[in-house]
Amino acid sequence: MRFRIYKRKVLILTLVVAACGFVLWSSNGRQRKSDALGPPLLDADPVRGAGHLAVSVGIRRVSNESAAPLVPAVPRPEVDNLTLRYRSLVYQLNFDQMLRNVGNDGTWSPGELVLVVQVHNRPEYLRLLIDSLRKAQGIQEVLVIFSHDFWSAEINSLISRVDFCPVLQVFFPFSIQLYPSEFPGSDPRDCPRDLKKNAALKLGCINAEYPDSFGHYREAKFSQTKHHWWWKLHFVWERVKVLQDYTGLILFLEEDHYLAPDFYHVFKQMWKLKQQECPGCDVLSLGTYTTIRSFYGIADKVDVKTWKSTEHNMGLALTRDAYQKLIECTDTFCTYDDYNWDWTLQYLTLACLPKIWKVLVPQAPRIFHAGDCGMHHKKTCRPSTQSAQIESLLNSNKQYMFPETLVIGEKFPMAAISPPRKNGGWGDIRDHELCKSYRRLQ
Repeated sequence: MRFRIYKRKVLILTLVVAACGFVLWSSNGRQRKSDALGPPLLDADPVRGAGHLAVSVGIRRVSNESAAPLVPAVPRPEVDNLTLRYRSLVYQLNFDQMLRNVGNDGTWSPGELVLVVQVHNRPEYLRLLIDSLRKAQGIQEVLVIFSHDFWSAEINSLISRVDFCPVLQVFFPFSIQLYPSEFPGSDPRDCPRDLKKNAALKLGCINAEYPDSFGHYREAKFSQTKHHWWWKLHFVWERVKVLQDYTGLILFLEEDHYLAPDFYHVFKQMWKLKQQECPGCDVLSLGTYTTIRSFYGIADKVDVKTWKSTEHNMGLALTRDAYQKLIECTDTFCTYDDYNWDWTLQYLTLACLPKIWKVLVPQAPRIFHAGDCGMHHKKTCRPSTQSAQIESLLNSNKQYMFPETLVIGEKFPMAAISPPRKNGGWGDIRDHELCKSYRRLQ
């Protein structure tokens, strides 16, 4: 029996099948994206004990599990469906990079400055920082990127009310909250912090071979801050689409900082001064921790100093060139045994970077540290009291703000700096390898 094939009918049938398949695929894709970005996830907190999620690590496993037998009494955590949804949501948001408070077409052209705020879980301080940004002159020209390592409905709500400048939220994808029961969070098979190495080897905990310089094993809550800072550095310079050709500066802040109303005005003048009179200045800083009572006689003066991590880590501004020099020191940054990102940078200025950093910094600070609730703080936090003191200082010095020009007050000779005291907390090879991987990851 012979079958007659009508080419026109076959072609029509093929087109119909293809069209149906495309419709189904598009519908499923939109539904998946809608499920990820829509309620209840955007408006809800994780519903796990202590606000954490259980998850199975989905990154390349960097482990020393072969160094000792596993502890048989503790089973490997199981993957949780809600956890997977949150991880998927974080990935989707980092990929989509939805800008808010921009034109109808969703586009925006960066100007002279971008702010990047590292956010953990202190909404009371973040609220104060946002209030200070709202009062800053010219802030509507500045893109503010909030980089989170904790998913919180309260924090998301705070940021959703920022209506005075372009906003982008990104999320550290390897946070403790997303990986609470295995690396890079705290794996129940990890060694206890104070266990001696011989006892750890006998116990068979998975990182027994890798205590830090002081004989302690890693604590995820301390490791996370350095991971987040280094990941964020790479992400904003290399992954944020709107900044692909950006030639300006990025100012790095933390959630417990507070900015003066003229910080942007002063910053732009500092940048011009750097280009004209201090081309050898590597970075800019908006202030130090020195307490002052009056801006009189110093509001228009900036100093040229040797960069010190304990003085100039607030409001640190980097150019792309400075960033490129930093990433050439990735191995040193990621293996130096200190859980503090700023102390590690200090070591880099001595051990890896082409020269010790020279910083341009105002004598009258335009940034303040409002937080006393760091990782080691155990007393009651009083952000309202601290902010009131800062506001009082700024209100009493209004007449000295917004100087017409800036001048270099002093050029301090480049001081000889000893290597910073090592704090430890970064001896685990898994931290080293994950840290090195961020340039290859989204």
